[in-house]
Amino acid sequence: MAQQLAMVIDAAKCIDCKACVAACKVANHVPEGQWRNWIKTAGEAPAAGVRPRSKARFQPGACMHCENPTCVSACPTGATFKDAETGAVVIDETLCIGCGNCIPACPYGARFRNAEKRKADKCNYCPERRAQGLLPACVDTCPTKARVFGDINDPNSEAGLLYRKNKERLTRVAAKTDTKPNMFYLGDPGPGDWGGEAVVPASMVAMQQSAPLIKGIVGLSGLGVLAMLGRQLFAGSDDSHKEDSDA
Repeated sequence: MAQQLAMVIDAAKCIDCKACVAACKVANHVPEGQWRNWIKTAGEAPAAGVRPRSKARFQPGACMHCENPTCVSACPTGATFKDAETGAVVIDETLCIGCGNCIPACPYGARFRNAEKRKADKCNYCPERRAQGLLPACVDTCPTKARVFGDINDPNSEAGLLYRKNKERLTRVAAKTDTKPNMFYLGDPGPGDWGGEAVVPASMVAMQQSAPLIKGIVGLSGLGVLAMLGRQLFAGSDDSHKEDSDA
């Protein structure tokens, strides 16, 4: 079975210290004023010297690396795709033209145009760190270990064990467009219905719908070219036979 890298988050352990947010920003050289991840707060946040009337709930988040990523279908160059080996949604910067189509196509607001690179940007699970056998920066720096990362299809991984043990109790952020996100929450992380609707540009929708027709036209054109080439070859062969007979 192929991998499915994912985050399983114990919301009860998150203390809103934002170490994960800062670590991600530093590790991935994210420009000032832009962020790859976040922590949403629900309820009353505790204040110094005051006992809160209700318990605050904290919801760490980032790119959900969805099962059905709408950002992929919005990309005109194929720069955004779901990696067949890891299940992560990744961006090939060499193919990205910075058009921004993928940004409104994400119902979780997880994408942005990098102000320095002028390319699409988002969480990518820190591939450089993983290549060195390290965890993503946000996971590694979390003081309470609220974030658990790994292959949920591997029953022996920490993420896989936590996922299977609590599968019936895990929740996900809901969106108007169901993309089946691969970020799971254990415990009450606060509102889980803030996801929006994926907006794929009409031009991309039209292109996708017309793709079979275009392929058919191209195929017929190719057959036409082959037919003309064949006629020319046969004609050339007939001419050579005629010259031989005249001789």
